[in-house]
Amino acid sequence: VNFVVCQLFALLAAIWFRTYLHSSKTSSFIRHVVATLLGLYLALFCFGWYALHFLVQSGISYCIMIIIGVENMHNPMMIITQKITSLACEIHDGMFRKDEELTSSQRDLAVRRMPSLLEYLSYNCNFMGILAGPLCSYKDYITFIEGRSYHITQSGENGKEETQYERTEPSPNTAVVQKLLVCGLSLLFHLTICTTLPVEYNIDEHFQAAASWPTKIIYLYISLLAARPKYYFAWTLADAINNAAGFGFRGYDENGAARWDLISNLRIQQIEMSTSFKMFLDNWNIQTALWLKRVCYERTSFSPTIQTFILSAIWHGVYPGYYLTFLTGVLMTLAARAMRNNFRHYFIEPSQLKLFYDVITWIVTQVAISYTVVPFVLLSIKPSFTFYSSWCYCLHILGILVLLLLPVKKTQRRKNTHENIQLSQSKKFDEGENSLGRNSFSTTNNVCNQNQEIASRHSLLKQ
Repeated sequence: VNFVVCQLFALLAAIWFRTYLHSSKTSSFIRHVVATLLGLYLALFCFGWYALHFLVQSGISYCIMIIIGVENMHNPMMIITQKITSLACEIHDGMFRKDEELTSSQRDLAVRRMPSLLEYLSYNCNFMGILAGPLCSYKDYITFIEGRSYHITQSGENGKEETQYERTEPSPNTAVVQKLLVCGLSLLFHLTICTTLPVEYNIDEHFQAAASWPTKIIYLYISLLAARPKYYFAWTLADAINNAAGFGFRGYDENGAARWDLISNLRIQQIEMSTSFKMFLDNWNIQTALWLKRVCYERTSFSPTIQTFILSAIWHGVYPGYYLTFLTGVLMTLAARAMRNNFRHYFIEPSQLKLFYDVITWIVTQVAISYTVVPFVLLSIKPSFTFYSSWCYCLHILGILVLLLLPVKKTQRRKNTHENIQLSQSKKFDEGENSLGRNSFSTTNNVCNQNQEIASRHSLLKQ
């Protein structure tokens, strides 16, 4: 109840913040101070005096970063942990590494100046994201506070970018209303359906003894489907709060409509229609996936997938179910990747065959995801093993057989820094002619677009 009350208060505060403390009406200093104080008040109201840990931990980590430049601080407050470690890596990239050593995404996110204490506290403890996030890059947040979110760029005659202002500032009201409707439907679904389809019933002795295998599979999928709307509610509400304050603008689509999904944490339609394990993970808890990629996957020298899943488990907490889920997730991810690499190209043409492939992979993906995340919901180790035992560990065995029997293509990671620089420069040149009307400061979006461009160019080079 405290959480919902605080988030509804934050939504009203966000509207007030955008209306009366707009960047055109007041200074960045005032916006930082108000955002921080409101955030600390919400934390105090929601968690009591334990909320002082937000301030103490942030202060300590700030001092450490000033002294040694970078430190991956682990902290029980999940959002604060993400922001501290993310900013630490961005400062390290911007102030302690050469540009030639960085990937294109790391260069875009790099912070070249040590933040002030006020900027640091505002980034970590602002009222828009202190309770449920989502994570955003430090550069995107500072851009929002300073009122540069609506700048656009246009290439000049000499090829350099010239900064201009957007003629009119787009209103987030439509996006906020749409997301609040999604919140309402998600909450209603959770309160009415989820209680009638508990995940725990999957390990009920009578159900295990009496139910047929098709019944077990269908109930597993439906029970996990019913468990997701509470996450849809929390993350979509958090996104709406940021949008109501004016944060989250990501330029315009091809039809000229404003996009307010810069820091969105999920895409519900893509989640429910996922035809691969990767597609599900790419659209679920998006900002956390980007954080794991930036602080772990891109920085490890061996077994990046395994290390990333282990870090995700540690970040979530100490319940054994988390570790069972993420270790199973490693196996499922590697097996799904091997299956896709070995068989997908046989089903691209004709369209009827591709449709058949999509239906089969959708069924397999949804069952595999549900099977994988049951321990995440059950938390304890005994009920988790009870569930897997009732399924005879069949998907674990199948995943191991896939990895043993099928040739596994190693993931090629970008090591050629010179090539990265050339691709980045080419990307900027290509974007220069078409950048009018787009948000040039949406760092998170630019990074994603560049990664996709680099991947496609590597594919062309291979062909």
